[in-house]
This record gives sequence, structure tokens and C-alpha cells, in this order.
Amino acid sequence: MSKAPPPVIVLVRPQLGENIGKAARAMLNFGLTELRLVAPRDGWPNPDAGPAASGADRVLADAVVFDSLAEAVADCGHIYATTVRKRGVTKPVLTPEAAARQVHATALRSAYVFGPERSGLESDDVALAHEIVTVPINPEFGSLNLAQAVILLAYEWSKGMSLASPPDVPLDPPAPHGELEDLIEHLVRDLDAAGYFFPPERTTATLRTLRTALTKTGWSHNDIRMMHGIVTTLGRARKSARGSGGD
Repeated sequence: MSKAPPPVIVLVRPQLGENIGKAARAMLNFGLTELRLVAPRDGWPNPDAGPAASGADRVLADAVVFDSLAEAVADCGHIYATTVRKRGVTKPVLTPEAAARQVHATALRSAYVFGPERSGLESDDVALAHEIVTVPINPEFGSLNLAQAVILLAYEWSKGMSLASPPDVPLDPPAPHGELEDLIEHLVRDLDAAGYFFPPERTTATLRTLRTALTKTGWSHNDIRMMHGIVTTLGRARKSARGSGGD
């Protein structure tokens, strides 16, 4: 796994506290905790950020505010400007995945820089960066909100880390075929008693279809026990209805 320091997330002139909170939530989802804010429009701290962060309070509590982007990234050896727009600045352009590989390959601290919600990064902001990161996106609808952009880059970075994975829960092994045969016999016996096989000349074909359906499921021992219980209960209900004068 990567031994490089985690990248910092830099939000340049963010406009809404709610969006800062959502960005913090996106960061913490994938193990990033260092948030830097450059001249947030409504100041900092912002009361709208906490509820939107949905528990990522420590990211907000440790966020540091700077007056300029240059100050915010002064300790960073590699700076990535995120933008979907073509600028009048010639810079290498990377996908989030390629940028993440570079971040993991360097011992220097890296920064992912995001612009204001409405306008994105200005040309002077992009000029300060070493490379541009652009998300491959539908050319007919290139609209990503701030938190979405943060989560895409954070996710790609997280692939190189040992974050929690979904638990590997083994499936129950299939039951021996004899147990399935017992279930089929039980089901056929009750279906026959209920008059299911009609007309009689279709019985063989219907049984074949039923057996085909039941043998393709990979029933476990517990599955078969449950189905025996269901068939038995349905049989009791039918007998009870007959005894009470029902149809």
C-alpha cells in the first residue's frame, strides 16, 4: 500500500457552507481528513456546513482558512487543479485515476484544488497548479457539483489504501441432491392433492418443468428445510379451510 501522505483537499472561494459540509463528508468516506479553504465567501466557520457533513465533523473542525491559493498549497510538492473546462494555460491533463497513481508514487504532499461552485477555478488558479485533472464525463451534460467532484478524486485515491471492504460472507453450500428430491416429492404430493395437475395428460410435462425450475437454484440445507415448512403450512391451511366449509 501507498506510503505517500494523503492529499489535501483545497476549496477555492467556496460559496455555500452546505457544499463545504458535503465535500467534507465525501472526503471522510474515503479516508481524507485535511481540508483547506481559500477565502470562503460567507466566512468560516459556517453554520450550514455541519448538518451537511453528516458526521464528518472532525474534517470541518480541523479545516484551515487561507487568504490565497498560493498560501494554501505552500507546503505541497504537487498540485492538481480540477476543472472540466479548457483554459488558456498549457498543462498536462490527467484522469482522476492517473492523478491518484502519481499521488501514491511521490513522497511529497499533494493537493487537489477545486474551484467555486458556479464558475470553477480561474485561469490564475490553474496556472499555479502542476497538472490538470479532468473527469471523463458526458460531453452533452458536464455538470458535476462540488461534492461529486471531490468524491470522484477521493475514491480513486482510496483504491491505493487499505480501507474497509464489504465483509466476505460465504454462501451456504448446496444441499445433497437427495434432500432436494425429498422436497420435490413433498411438493408434488401436496400439489396433486390440491388438484394442481390438470389436465391429467399434462402432468408429465408439468412435473418436468417443476423439476427443472427447482434444480437450478442451488438450494442449501436451510433453504430446503424452510420450503418443507412452507409446503406443510399451506397444506394445513387448505385442510382447515375444507373443515370449516370453505371452498
